[in-house]
Amino acid sequence: MNQHEIGRGIGLSVGASMLFALMSGYTRLLAPLDGLDIFAWRVVWTVPGALALLVLRQRLPQAGALLRRLAREPLTCVALAVAAALLGLQAWIFMWAPLHGRALEVSLGYFLLPLTMVLVGRFYYRERLDLLQWLAVACAVAGVLHELWLTRSFAWPTLVVALGYPPYFILRRKINADPVVSFAFEMTLLLPVVVIMLYLRDSLPVIAHRPDMWLYLLPGLGLLSTVALGAYLGASRLLPMALFGILGYVEPVLLVGVAILFLGESMAPGQLATYIPIWCAVALTAVHSVRLLRK
Repeated sequence: MNQHEIGRGIGLSVGASMLFALMSGYTRLLAPLDGLDIFAWRVVWTVPGALALLVLRQRLPQAGALLRRLAREPLTCVALAVAAALLGLQAWIFMWAPLHGRALEVSLGYFLLPLTMVLVGRFYYRERLDLLQWLAVACAVAGVLHELWLTRSFAWPTLVVALGYPPYFILRRKINADPVVSFAFEMTLLLPVVVIMLYLRDSLPVIAHRPDMWLYLLPGLGLLSTVALGAYLGASRLLPMALFGILGYVEPVLLVGVAILFLGESMAPGQLATYIPIWCAVALTAVHSVRLLRK
């Protein structure tokens, strides 16, 4: 893995984090749709963008190769279906949380996710960590331990995010397909499920009388989702698992800002002792990334 790939992966990861944070606030524009409806429409409008990415990024030969693999490898079919389901779960909770006052709980899950990814990188993939990475992990652990002491538990949205993504990324690496192609296939697998869901939930009549919804708000959601997920999955292939995990601290910092500034959620004074060590981990990660780029 060369330095050019690492630099490109860092840029993709940070860009994806900024777009995901923007998407969290974007959900407020889609009232009266609830979290499940928004998730379903997000998939519907993301599929055309994902297929367009295949064409624009000249990935049609890789898509054909993956189709041929799926025809002769049943286990790869199962792995892809499970990966699609895991991705759908994460996409749903991300859309649901801001509308139900749970954005901070989800953001804490994204704070914990890099720690779990680093541990996967270290103990599953046997990747080495340098001093700055170990210090970042130590800061994150301090914040996590304080949160456990403060609340005696983690909310279920926190655990879904922190523990749900590592199996997804492990599966994607085992499938070993182009990230854009895998993303397009996963979205396409989710499409029939969400179309049935929208039909059963009578979501179509809700947006039928809202031209702003189907003209630009929902297509805009699909565009944001396509670019953000495409960048995120691209970064997952270009970066070592440990560095990819630590860079994940950027997104929850931005999500906390969106939750407090735009969604009206508040942070208790005691929670500062949870977030300050994690923000220190973010700073150490930034220094580590700059050092990698300078090399």
